Amino acid sequence: MRLDDERESSNFEVRGPGGGGFGLPVGLPLGRGGLGCGSIILIGIISLIFGVNPLSLLGGGGDAPVVQTRSGGSSTEELDATQHQSLKILGSTERVWGDVFGKSGGQYVPTTLVFYSGGTQAGCGFASASAGPFYCPADKRVYLDTAFFDQLANRFGAPGDFAKAYVIAHEVGHHVQDLEGTLDKVHAQQERLGEAGANALQVKVELQADCYAGVWAANDRNLLEPGDAEAGLRAAAAVGDDTLQKASQGYVVPEGFTHGSAAQRQHWLQVGLKSADPARCDTFGSN
Repeated sequence: MRLDDERESSNFEVRGPGGGGFGLPVGLPLGRGGLGCGSIILIGIISLIFGVNPLSLLGGGGDAPVVQTRSGGSSTEELDATQHQSLKILGSTERVWGDVFGKSGGQYVPTTLVFYSGGTQAGCGFASASAGPFYCPADKRVYLDTAFFDQLANRFGAPGDFAKAYVIAHEVGHHVQDLEGTLDKVHAQQERLGEAGANALQVKVELQADCYAGVWAANDRNLLEPGDAEAGLRAAAAVGDDTLQKASQGYVVPEGFTHGSAAQRQHWLQVGLKSADPARCDTFGSN
């Protein structure tokens, strides 16, 4: 990706040092985009390493660590290269979604990217590194432990700058859904459904966020270099529910999908990349 001339976002926080074990954020509402694409990947990783049922990790928790917070707008000299890169990606999403909202007479209010290591307290509950990147609608923040990118590249074969960008843009896509009121509507519907119906609706939420990630990239083509789109598609396949279920338990249970299959995630990322139009991301109206 061509990021050298991209403006870094000032909407960030740095929290550390963190702590905690392997619990996922307590109280994160699945129906509101609370768990991002990284969550399911790292559940699979832990399952493979420790030989546990990945579903058992969904109820985990942990003690909230004491954190130190530094907000954006101050010096970024202490950030590492991956954090600087992440802020450039975030800056690009702010510019693109600002234009998209502006064209329809709206105003885009940016999310804040929280860098943490080990664990931190989110508005949705305590988050440990096992949660991976996620969006919390309660405090309208994206949470990222950048060590996740090493797992994405080394364990799941999805290296590259655009693979990282896809992860961040997907979580920003959840923020867009939050601003649009989609997450509230979905959450209300899920409360009236059984587990299977709620999961099916959650898949549509996640696929729309994938599509929105593609819309962002398509509207900022000056960033893309040859091979970037392919890297994004590899990352989308790597976080497919079927891919991760096969890796963790050796078989696929479609009824347990919460993010979509590898093929579905690739398809909707491509829809966004090819159309550059968020109106084409109506995963709720598709079968």
